[in-house]
Amino acid sequence: MSAHAATATIDHHHDPSTSTGIPNKKLLMWTFLASDCMFFGALISTHLIYRLHPPAGGLDPKIVFSPELTSFSTFILLMSSLMMALAVTAIQKGNVKSCRWSLLTTIFFGLIFLGCQVYEFDHFVHERKMTLSNSLLGTTFYTLTGTHGCHVAIGVLWLCLMYVRSFKIASDKSWLSHQVFHVGALLVFLLSVLKVTLGLVHALQVEPTFGAAFGHFFASKFDLVAMGAMDATLWALFWFARPRGTVQFTEVNAIDVEGMGLYWHFVDIVWIVIFTAVYLLEYL
Repeated sequence: MSAHAATATIDHHHDPSTSTGIPNKKLLMWTFLASDCMFFGALISTHLIYRLHPPAGGLDPKIVFSPELTSFSTFILLMSSLMMALAVTAIQKGNVKSCRWSLLTTIFFGLIFLGCQVYEFDHFVHERKMTLSNSLLGTTFYTLTGTHGCHVAIGVLWLCLMYVRSFKIASDKSWLSHQVFHVGALLVFLLSVLKVTLGLVHALQVEPTFGAAFGHFFASKFDLVAMGAMDATLWALFWFARPRGTVQFTEVNAIDVEGMGLYWHFVDIVWIVIFTAVYLLEYL
């Protein structure tokens, strides 16, 4: 029995079917992350270069930034990285239930980080008077941190889809339930994009091109409807995702969770660099 179990153990790090010995999914993720490193490197370098030669009469970063809130959100993002690592370890051991709880916790921490970022942007615009177009500091800061926030939002969406996938029934008789999962995931994605867009429109004081009056209504009234619809969709998604039998999600899918973990860890590492280069250097 033990010998059979040993031979049936899945090697999650080496794939003999590929010429490199690395699973194709992992190799593709590493390639994407390498290109993303150059992308963020250009944004961070641009911010640092402009900070070395600030224009006359520009905003003082020490007055604008709030290190306390940013330190809290950084800690939250680091804890989410820990939970992501626990999710990978759990699925590699075939513990689907533990993997689900770790994924949900990672999603929760990611949403807290995004909420802190939207609050910070709103505070900088209304209290510190730093917008995307009125200062060079605002242009480089919002471009850099906003791009990272988009990566975090994409990661949260990916985590939600992976969580839903973990409930997929092995039997083909539940075709309708699978379609509900797909439709629910699509609605969550669309409503999440709408919610983030409305938050940024309101925070950065960017009015839509179809009129300032309608733009104000769009950002103040419809935002509440979008948030309520998103919450209702999330509850419906979790309700329909309740287990009804043997699921297909096993340790065989560990490579999928591991690839997602690589992306999430990369996003966390990039934020550590941004936090150091953008925030901490101003106080040294």
